[in-house]
Amino acid sequence: MGLAIETRNLVKKYKTRKGSSITVVDNVDLQVEPGEIFGFLGPNGAGKTTTIKILLGIIYQTSGDAFILGKEAGDIAVHRELSYLPEKPYYYEHMTGLEVMQFYASLFGMKDIAKCKSLLERVNLGNDMNRPISQYSKGMQQRVGLAQSLLNDPKLLFLDEPTGGLDPIAHIEIRDLILQFREEGKTVFISSHELSDVERICDRVAIINKGAVVAQGRLEELLVGGRIEVTANNCTTELADSLRDSHNLVSINHGRMIVDIPDSKNPNDLVGAIAKAGGEIVSVIPRRKRLEDFFLEAVSGDNIAKGRHQPSMLEATETEETDS
Repeated sequence: MGLAIETRNLVKKYKTRKGSSITVVDNVDLQVEPGEIFGFLGPNGAGKTTTIKILLGIIYQTSGDAFILGKEAGDIAVHRELSYLPEKPYYYEHMTGLEVMQFYASLFGMKDIAKCKSLLERVNLGNDMNRPISQYSKGMQQRVGLAQSLLNDPKLLFLDEPTGGLDPIAHIEIRDLILQFREEGKTVFISSHELSDVERICDRVAIINKGAVVAQGRLEELLVGGRIEVTANNCTTELADSLRDSHNLVSINHGRMIVDIPDSKNPNDLVGAIAKAGGEIVSVIPRRKRLEDFFLEAVSGDNIAKGRHQPSMLEATETEETDS
C-alpha cells in the first residue's frame, strides 16, 4: 500500500503589496504512512495551515507535488475518503446536534438517521443530541465535529487543534477518540500546539518553521538523548561557574545549585566534583527528552534559514504568484 500523504518539493508563494513575493511553504517533503497518527507542528505563521489547504485541494501550490491516498491533492474522488475538522468549526446554533449531523449527512446524499445517532452516541453525546448547539460547551462542539467527520467513514482525517482550549475531562475524551481512529485503521493528520498530546498519541511528527520542514521522523527516534538534573546545597558561585559549559545548564540561588547535563555524561563525575567542593547532593533525577524540548531545539536560530527576508503575511496580497 502506498503513502496516505506525500509531498515533494512543495512550494507556495504569494505576492506582496510591494511587488515582491513571500514563500509560505518552502520545498516541503512529507511522508505519512497509512494507519498512523501524524503530528504536523510549528510556530504560528510557520506554514501549517497553508500546507493543509493545499493537501485538501482548497488552494493550489506554486510548484511541487502533493498526493493524497495515491492521487493528486484536489482530486474529487479523494474528497469522499477524507474529512477535515477545523480549529473553530462553525454551526448554526439554533440546530440541535442531531440536526447538524443530518445536515452534513445530506451533503453526502445520506439519509441514515440511525447512523447520525450512533455517531453522536459514540462521542458521548447520546443524551444531548436534541439540545441546540447554543447550549453546547466547546468540548461538546468538538465532539459534534468529530462525529460529523466520521459520517463518510473516511480513510484520512485532518484535525486542526482538536484539543485546544478544552477542559481536562474533554481533553482526555477527545484524545481517546483519536486513538480509537488509529485502531480502526484510519490515518490521522493532526496540526496542534498541544505538544504533550502529540507526544502521547502520535507515531511520527514533522516540524515546520518559516515554511520549511526542519525535522521529521518517529518520536522514539527524534527524542533520543535526555537530561539529568543534579540538585545540591551549600554550593558557591565559583563552583557553579566552574561547571558551566556549552552542554551544562547551571543555576544557583542562595547556595542551592541545579545542574542540568546531557544523559551522555557520567553524573558520578559531577556528583564527585560537587562533593569535593563541599556541596551536599540533594537529588539526581534522570529526565527523558520531551517533545517540547526537541521542538524548541528544532525551531531555534540554528535551524532557521538565513539570508532570506521573510515578509509578514500582512504584506501579502490575496493574489497568488502562480496557480500551477
